[in-house]
Amino acid sequence: MDSWGHPKRSLGQNFLCDAGVVRCIADAIGATYGNTVVEIGPGRGALTRELAVRGARVLAVEKDRELAWRLHADLPDIGMVYADALRLAWEGVSRLPGVRVVGNLPYNIASPLMWELVARVRGWERMVFLVQKEVGERLVADPRTPHYGALGVWVQSWCQPELVRIVPPHVFRPRPKVDSAIVRFWPRDDIPRAAASLARLLHVTFQKRRKQLGTILRPWWGQELDAWCAQHGVERTARPEELSPGQFVSLAEIMLSLWNTGKSA
Repeated sequence: MDSWGHPKRSLGQNFLCDAGVVRCIADAIGATYGNTVVEIGPGRGALTRELAVRGARVLAVEKDRELAWRLHADLPDIGMVYADALRLAWEGVSRLPGVRVVGNLPYNIASPLMWELVARVRGWERMVFLVQKEVGERLVADPRTPHYGALGVWVQSWCQPELVRIVPPHVFRPRPKVDSAIVRFWPRDDIPRAAASLARLLHVTFQKRRKQLGTILRPWWGQELDAWCAQHGVERTARPEELSPGQFVSLAEIMLSLWNTGKSA
C-alpha cells in the first residue's frame, strides 16, 4: 500500500496512471489559461495536475473524503467539493461561464451521471469522459446498430458525442477487465424542448425495443401519431431502434400532449 491507500472497490476506483492518456484527455478538453474545468472523480490527481499545469482553473468533485483531503493538501489552489457527483446540484455549474467538464468516471455511475450532466448543465463548452468501451460505443451509436439505445439517443439529443480513443486496461491501477474509451461531447444549439417527455418516451420504448412502435404506444395512438408518422416517413410497424434521435425528440413533443389520457404504459 502506498501513501494514498488502497483503491476502494465500493467506489469503483481505477486510478489513471499513464501520462500519455492523461495528456490525451487534457488535449481533448482543451483547457488552458482562463478556462474553468470541473473534474469529476480526480482520484490521486493525475489529470488534475496536468490541467493545473496548463493554467486551467480546476474545481474537483470527489466523493472519497480521504482522497479529497490529500489532493487538496497537495494542490491547494484547486477548488474541492466533497460530494457524490450523482447527488450534486449540477444546475449551479451553469453559472460558471464557458465551463468544461471532465472525468475518469467509475463504471457503475457513468451512464446515469452523463444522462444528468448533458440535460442539467447549461452553457458548457465541452465535456470529456473516460468510460467503459461499451458505454462509449453506446453513446455514439447510430440507429439500426447493436449498441443503439436510450442512453445514446438521450445524449445525442443534447450534444454531439465523438469517440476520441480506445484505452487499454494497463493504464489503470488496479486494472479493469475491459477496455475503456475517451469520449468528447460538443453542445448542440437545438436542445430538446420536452425533456421529461423525451425521457419517459425512451424509457417506455426501449424497455420493449423488439416490439413495434404501434404496439408500444397503443394506449395513446390516434390521429396525432398517425400524422406524425406520415410527416416523418415512419411506419407504425417500426421498432424503437429504427428512429433517429431527432425523430425521438419530435415524437416526444407530440407525446407530451398525449400522456394525460388516464392510461399508463
